[in-house]
Amino acid sequence: QVQLVESGGGLVQAGGSLRLSCAASGRTFSRYARGWFRQAPGKEREFVAAISWDGVGTYYAASVKGRFTISRDNAKNTVYLQMNSLRPEDTAVYYCAARDESSLYIPRTSREYDYWGQGTQVTVSS
Repeated sequence: QVQLVESGGGLVQAGGSLRLSCAASGRTFSRYARGWFRQAPGKEREFVAAISWDGVGTYYAASVKGRFTISRDNAKNTVYLQMNSLRPEDTAVYYCAARDESSLYIPRTSREYDYWGQGTQVTVSS
């Protein structure tokens, strides 16, 4: 059974940092793109960042570019999201995702991902 488990969320003041982790189990995703999405109350799930299977290619939403960094450790089957200079508008449940297709393509829409974690809450206070 495939599982993606996020961790690292919490409450932080504006300007602070958090590092999210997403560990996969049940299969290896070392040859598959991984992504992060978020959903704030009353809003649709939105793309945050994604990374190619080899870690070379990355994409970021304009709202987080320059503040967030996505990375991965294929030996640990884990993807990370380093979040710096956090703002109250970054408050959301953050979800990690994995694509079930081996290619260098980096998807940026939720429908292109096949596996999802349960989410971790990030709250940024002003």
